Amino acid sequence: MKGLSTKGLSLAYDGVSIIRDLNLVIPTGQISALVGANGCGKSTLLRGLARLLKPHGGIVYLDGTSIVNLSTKEVAQRLGILPQSPVAPEGLTVRDLVAQGRYPYQNWLQQWSAKDERIVKQALEITDLLELADRALDTLSGGQRQRAWIAMALAQDTDILLLDEPTTFLDLAHQIEVLDLLYDLNQHQGRTIVMVLHDLNQACRYADYLVAVKDGRIFTAGEPKQVMTEEMVQEVFSLECRVVTDPVVGTPMCVPIGRKGESKLQTKYSSN
Repeated sequence: MKGLSTKGLSLAYDGVSIIRDLNLVIPTGQISALVGANGCGKSTLLRGLARLLKPHGGIVYLDGTSIVNLSTKEVAQRLGILPQSPVAPEGLTVRDLVAQGRYPYQNWLQQWSAKDERIVKQALEITDLLELADRALDTLSGGQRQRAWIAMALAQDTDILLLDEPTTFLDLAHQIEVLDLLYDLNQHQGRTIVMVLHDLNQACRYADYLVAVKDGRIFTAGEPKQVMTEEMVQEVFSLECRVVTDPVVGTPMCVPIGRKGESKLQTKYSSN
């Protein structure tokens, strides 16, 4: 079976269980978003899917094979991951960073090739970084740097991309810039994308499939219209809200109530 899935997956740090007996099938060729409160296990799950964290129990399947039975090179040629807040050596250029995506294809018999050069150039073009290729990474804006890291993941030429909070520390304009890029990659290249997102409304707008995680387990999963309910937000985030329709794209939109909103609601209903 093509794609990424888990069966009875359990993950732990220093003997402390984080993910417990989790069964999940990532829809192939779609965008999936992992959502949940801080500390619920989203990033841990992503690391487990990427084989960066050894399972405490259960199995991660990559294209129907247990991922632990695949070599590091095989995994890197099928699955790319962008960790949270990646750090590059000082002075590294954009082109040099993106070229690192081709390392899984290099060995002492096969050195840098014309194909590698073509794929790196293509990744720079897709992310609109060709003109910045010779700039040092640390001279770029936050959105440009994030695009560069995504370009490196693209240069791996994998069908699956895993991204841990790709919009963290970016202003709103750069967040949309990165999410639009990922959406285009999915729509035009059919890449399977799994990303951890904090913003529920962005998750609903850009993802085809939502996985709501609570206390290391899947609370619910499905299309945004199925998953994004006031009850789910209350249970998973301990937050009262109203779910309305996004006026731009028609997806569910979470409107938190909070104390100020609560007082307005009380005023509204007491006047009726």
